[in-house]
Amino acid sequence: MTVRVLLADDQALFREALTTLLEVQPGIEVVGEAANGEEAVRASAAARPDVVLMDLRMPVLDGIAATARLRATQPDVRVIALTTFDDDEDVLAALRAGAVGYLLKDVSSARLVEALVAAARGETVLQPSVVAKVVARVVRIPADTAPSTHPLSEREVALVRLLADGRSNREIAGALYLAEGTVKNLVSSVLSKLEVRDRTQAALRARDLGIL
Repeated sequence: MTVRVLLADDQALFREALTTLLEVQPGIEVVGEAANGEEAVRASAAARPDVVLMDLRMPVLDGIAATARLRATQPDVRVIALTTFDDDEDVLAALRAGAVGYLLKDVSSARLVEALVAAARGETVLQPSVVAKVVARVVRIPADTAPSTHPLSEREVALVRLLADGRSNREIAGALYLAEGTVKNLVSSVLSKLEVRDRTQAALRARDLGIL
């Protein structure tokens, strides 16, 4: 499988360096670049990438707005926020807009490639520090704002907790002693019951419901 990647960042030098880094990685193909969010949406429609690496703070249209637009118009395209900033508001805004991942620009090349492959498979990719921020924000929500019931079975709750930790299907299968095919079916069931489209949104919804 070759993962087709579009780079969206307003710094030309960074895009060039990232292109050089990714093009030597097996299984990764850079299919386009964009200097702002509006260009990213247009370039994505033309190039049909699997994953867009999206900077958040760009001119014309910022990365969060571009992510939301991609989610609405090109739902099969996965977006990973790749940014210098990790403040709570940026993290939550990007995830709510539909990003399936959030990485900082100091991420290692090996981890970045792993994240691209995982995102193309439909998995969530979050740095540990980002997961901690999301959890900390949810913990601050008063308990009485969360519904007291949820639609998930005990096994599905266990799966959601592993999803929230950023585990892959293989890792979840090992932890729950299930076949990977069974895990895929459970993930689909969880997404349907929580009325969300991806793993990131499932984890956030589960926290809102008090499951995590």
